Amino acid sequence: MKEVKNAVPSAAPIKPRRKYDATFKREAVALWLKSGKSAREISEGLGISQNHLYDWKEPYGPPTVATALQRDEELARLRRENAFLREERDILKKTLGIISEPPRSASSASTP
Repeated sequence: MKEVKNAVPSAAPIKPRRKYDATFKREAVALWLKSGKSAREISEGLGISQNHLYDWKEPYGPPTVATALQRDEELARLRRENAFLREERDILKKTLGIISEPPRSASSASTP
């Protein structure tokens, strides 16, 4: 009689999860975008998933025109807010100075 083996195929060993630092991600995206090669070719060369490159493109790739415009608008808004807050602070300082001054007497010349 034939021996029946377990019909469950052996599971592939689980690979440990690899973490990549920001520098690696930035350089991988730059290589991909500047080389003119496909994401698949670059990812195979680097030993990473092609999806990683697509996921890293936005945060680690060069800024797009829309991103640059948003950054410029945010910078302008923050500068306006900073100017307003400085003006408010200066007004409060002047007010505090006026309130802190000793009272002036109305008749300083009539001392007994």
